[in-house]
Amino acid sequence: MSELGRLVTELQVKGVRAEPLEGNRGRRGGAGPSDHRALNVDGTTVMVPVYNDVSGSSAYSLAARGDGLTLTGPQQDALPVVTTTDEPAFYGLSTAEGIPYRSIALLHSRDVLATTLLQTCIRFRDRSQSCQFCAIEQSLEDGATVIRKTPEQVAEVAEAAVRLDGVKQLVMTTGTPNSDDRGARLMAETAAAVKRRVDLPIQGQCEPPDDPIWYERMKAAGIDSLGMHLEVVELEVRRRILPGKSELSLERYYAAFADAVAVFGRGEVSTYLLAGLGDSREALLDCSRRLIELGVYPFVVPFVPISGTPLEHHPAPDTAFMVDVYKGVAELLHQGDLRSEAMSAGCAKCGACSALSLFEQAA
Repeated sequence: MSELGRLVTELQVKGVRAEPLEGNRGRRGGAGPSDHRALNVDGTTVMVPVYNDVSGSSAYSLAARGDGLTLTGPQQDALPVVTTTDEPAFYGLSTAEGIPYRSIALLHSRDVLATTLLQTCIRFRDRSQSCQFCAIEQSLEDGATVIRKTPEQVAEVAEAAVRLDGVKQLVMTTGTPNSDDRGARLMAETAAAVKRRVDLPIQGQCEPPDDPIWYERMKAAGIDSLGMHLEVVELEVRRRILPGKSELSLERYYAAFADAVAVFGRGEVSTYLLAGLGDSREALLDCSRRLIELGVYPFVVPFVPISGTPLEHHPAPDTAFMVDVYKGVAELLHQGDLRSEAMSAGCAKCGACSALSLFEQAA
């Protein structure tokens, strides 16, 4: 087993207490790795919680010491050197309308550009229907972003991020709109605009559209990889955590995955599985096994509570539980010959929000 994998798992489930540091400070709220900061741990870039309840009581702490950083915690003698990622150059630019580039897209990990095209969701305002972990509109309320990014805005920022900061891929997600394409149309329009400006691998992320023709349209527009996220898998857990989204059954998702793989190819479709919200190890492995058989990469990520959400005080999963799940899924990936590094773009290819790729390499 990878000792680095265990340490990264520990940091991601327990967080790190961090004094104010220079560099890319991460962010609070919004979609994706919220309340996190990118840290380089022994040469691997990972997203680690630094701004929530979990990190506030963590046994690990990060502080500036001289010209470097010191990570302290249990087994301190064995802790590796830690650095932070630099603030990207494109953050200093704005559009002709005066919108800061960082309000349109953000740097994730060290070389991934990420944007939420539509910063609202049909379910978010009704917490009896919304995903209970979601903070998609928090950054909008804080004035850190705009409600809808136009395809031209995203293309402009993407070109600058590639030119100035060496960005290697673009991940586009969206809140779910009130339309049967579930955001696929906006994904396709934006991908086409980006590809006209810069040759950049793109992953699009949305709920399964009602009409599978949208997979072909997204692919033709320039989306290289697709993410459709289950988050949790057991029926009771889905109803509790995803009260509105759970109306789309697992079988509906499996059918959608098969349709998507037929267009994008084996290994170019992925899904998020949030471990620690109630799903058992067996349920997560059974689901992962079926996904891999379909050609879908199960990107297993430890649940991290986000401030201001209904689950902000929900405990993070136990390190041993996560390690056990990672080892099981990594072995299934090995047997199914699916590799995160082989994907064109996306969260699984980046890998910074999970230690799964480290266990995948060990397997």
